[in-house]
Amino acid sequence: MSLKTFSSRVLFKVVLSRGLVAWSKPLGPRDAAAAAVGCSSVRGYHNLKKPTYRGPGRAAHIRVVDLRSDAMSQPGPAMRQAMAKAKLTLFFKMEAALFVPSGSMGNLIAVMVHCRERGDEMIVGDLCHMHIYEQGGSAQIAGVHSTTVTTLPDGSFDLEELESKLVHNYLDPYYPRTRLICLENTHNIRGGRVLPLTFLQEVRALADRYGLSVHMDGARVMNAAVAQRVAPSTILQHTHTVSLCLSKGLGAPVGTVLAGPRDFISKAVRCRKALGGGMRQVGILAAAGKVALLEMVERLEEDHRNAKTFAQALLDCDPPLFAVDMAAVETNIVRFHLQPSFSPSEFCDRMGQVGEGEEAALGQGIQVLMFPYFGNSVRAVWHLGISPEDTQLAIRKMQFVASQFMEEKVRAQ
Repeated sequence: MSLKTFSSRVLFKVVLSRGLVAWSKPLGPRDAAAAAVGCSSVRGYHNLKKPTYRGPGRAAHIRVVDLRSDAMSQPGPAMRQAMAKAKLTLFFKMEAALFVPSGSMGNLIAVMVHCRERGDEMIVGDLCHMHIYEQGGSAQIAGVHSTTVTTLPDGSFDLEELESKLVHNYLDPYYPRTRLICLENTHNIRGGRVLPLTFLQEVRALADRYGLSVHMDGARVMNAAVAQRVAPSTILQHTHTVSLCLSKGLGAPVGTVLAGPRDFISKAVRCRKALGGGMRQVGILAAAGKVALLEMVERLEEDHRNAKTFAQALLDCDPPLFAVDMAAVETNIVRFHLQPSFSPSEFCDRMGQVGEGEEAALGQGIQVLMFPYFGNSVRAVWHLGISPEDTQLAIRKMQFVASQFMEEKVRAQ
């Protein structure tokens, strides 16, 4: 079964407001010129200011290549048309999934449903998004305790360590009760790594042995499916529930799908309401989500190719300022390190500026938006708005910045 067929028929049928869904009629092929991304403003991301100029005069033309996140992708003409035509009054009840505003809400709802009592426990990787970037919502709101296991370089963790962290003696008042194991696929901090299928199978077997649930933070699980050349069901057969972000590589303007068993979803609807996630006009957003699932999955492979092209250019750069593990560049994220003398902050600042002599050297000003990342590194993310041409512009800008930095370093000696 193809990714497109699976997405549209099985996993991502969406339960919306009052348990009902509105879809527009199927659209034609996606517009190839969709979604040229400008300098959007997203709180918390680096380089949000307008282009700056280090040399005299002003650059005649600025090209922006926004690699801060695949959340920067914007809907193209086909998706906008679907949103405009969406009917809010025609709904069809679906039983296996729920539309929520964000991935963080989807993950929190999953924790609330799986961990039914305050004081229950979930096991998470110490570098996972749920543990680091979601404000501890599981404890703050759901009253759920988190225990961490060490995240390995490929995004997985040691199963013996996992098993050693499980707490089962629910009758002993000293301990919480382990209810849930959470996975992240692809793994953000580890640079878009894809969890091995054998690891997923082993985690599910362990969970079944102890009567635990498995939730996958699958914000980029479609990237994982494309990278492994399998249907999403091949990945998700090893989990009980999953959250899938529609607004990252798939290019929808907003939204996440939370999928799982019927009983799980019925409880999730109540949690969504309590968290303020019910939206009356959600059919408009759902229409965009449908286009994302039907039209945007197979094109993710283009993002993966562009990411690998940029990563290889980092390795080939002369002077050699960058370190990147090519084996870790499996999807649309490139995480790389610089020589100690060139800090991630300074590199990102220079990439986001139009430097002196740049227009003469490159034929135009190029502003490439990235931001310093976890572990003294830099992260760049490819998405719908970044073409192969944009990737080549980013490479040229990177090479220019590296050359300028080394020239300045030599002059300072």
